Amino acid sequence: MDAITLKGGEHAVLLLHGLQSSPAELQPLAKRLNQAGYTVHAPHIRGYGFMHGDTPRSVTHWQDWHACALAEFRALKLQHSTVAVGGLCIGSTLSMSIAAELGDEVSALTLLSTTLWYDGWGIPWYRFLRYIGYYSPVRYLYSYREREPFGLKNKQLRKWIAREMSHKDSSIVGASKLNLPAIQEAERMIATVKKSMQHVTAPAIIIHAEEDEIASPRNARFVAEHIGSKQVERIMLHNSYHMITVDNDREQVASETIRFFNAIYQE
Repeated sequence: MDAITLKGGEHAVLLLHGLQSSPAELQPLAKRLNQAGYTVHAPHIRGYGFMHGDTPRSVTHWQDWHACALAEFRALKLQHSTVAVGGLCIGSTLSMSIAAELGDEVSALTLLSTTLWYDGWGIPWYRFLRYIGYYSPVRYLYSYREREPFGLKNKQLRKWIAREMSHKDSSIVGASKLNLPAIQEAERMIATVKKSMQHVTAPAIIIHAEEDEIASPRNARFVAEHIGSKQVERIMLHNSYHMITVDNDREQVASETIRFFNAIYQE
């Protein structure tokens, strides 16, 4: 899907999609933020996101993802008085990567389903074998196929995604397969962000599902305990899995984010 750009007021929000995904997964949140008066931009980052025709060799280094997100932030900042940043899954990790570099230039953060460990209940036991694949010729041949529940607790959405995945190479929740080069680059970025998050100063709201099948609540706790921000709020959701921007709690995700951002700008 192409980038989402919704014109609003002087306060802008940069939203970053997840690994091998697209801005489509952020559309419900983007629309709600825009209805609340915010300008919203959710770019599609090539080499990080997924587009039809991409191959494992299309994946770029995580430093390129960081540079692209940074450029998108700079472009928004030229035209708006403030820019907040938010992301889903690895997009949340990428958000912290640029916030650690930019410091007070980032007005606020919404960190959604932050992934610093792939340790949720839905991760297959053989996932550790990826480390072997990273350094062997199969790294460009093997892909991890997305499977039920696709990050969704909502059964109707899950059925729809399953149909989409059966005959397409992607859906609203991302690519039907995750390739090893993308996962390896994400883990390289994660290692760096764990060390640099103490330099993040922007007020941050952390929103995570108790039943996240990809990244357990441990991830949200770690961010809350190690991020450098003085103002931190953590919200745990009880009716969603990993894809909280489109799952059952999507309205709460939007409402909590808007409430948090509004409070920052009214101080």
